[in-house]
Amino acid sequence: MKSRENSLPSAKVPFLHEKQIEREADLLLDEYALKFAAVTAPPVPVDDIVETHLNLTLVYLDMKSLFPFGDVHGAMWFQRAQIGIEQSLDPFENPSRLGRYHFTLAHEVGHWRLHRQHFMANASQRLLFEDGTPHPDVVCRSSEKSQPVEWQANAFAACMLMPRKMIYEAWAKLRHEDDGPIAIGELRDLYSGTAEAIYHRGALVVDQETRDLAMKEIFCKPLAETFQVSPEAMRIRLESLNLFVTTKAKTLF
Repeated sequence: MKSRENSLPSAKVPFLHEKQIEREADLLLDEYALKFAAVTAPPVPVDDIVETHLNLTLVYLDMKSLFPFGDVHGAMWFQRAQIGIEQSLDPFENPSRLGRYHFTLAHEVGHWRLHRQHFMANASQRLLFEDGTPHPDVVCRSSEKSQPVEWQANAFAACMLMPRKMIYEAWAKLRHEDDGPIAIGELRDLYSGTAEAIYHRGALVVDQETRDLAMKEIFCKPLAETFQVSPEAMRIRLESLNLFVTTKAKTLF
């Protein structure tokens, strides 16, 4: 298939609160439990959920050749019930990208569960590649993660791969039964004596804001490995659950 210069006009999606998105992710895991087995510990079997429960087809594609944008990690064809994943994320070929692969796959599941009906309603607007094959209904670009349709799919992926109850249990275990939040000041104290330079995204950290992000991701890396997600995804999930905080609320004791 040859690349296409323009992307599919995105369907408008209704506002969804984070709690609604989390309920939908929990419902999916409940459905899987009734049909197969309860997911009681990480990692969440996203591949099995995609293939055996949702009956979606997964294909690896050279997204860079299909789309000129250069930042496409995944795509969804609703009528075909097919998910496309950027080939460089294949965990068998590139095990170091397992976390990114899992999140991208769960992100596409989010589109399937949250947005399918809205895009199917506009099926007549579907674009075609030059060889006549259908253009994806959703093309997921990292540069568009703040768009409502992409934000919702990201939130779904986080809730699906890192369920709230499992995170709380794993957090308490990581912190030796302390289930409370940790403040950035505590992390700064924890890593203040390290003689090693701190890197973030492969670059040496020179400013405090980036150093704080790096320290959070270093701290939660064991959880990321347990849940088989990236440290970045885990850090964002912990922030959303208020387990990483700026300051702790004062108590009487």
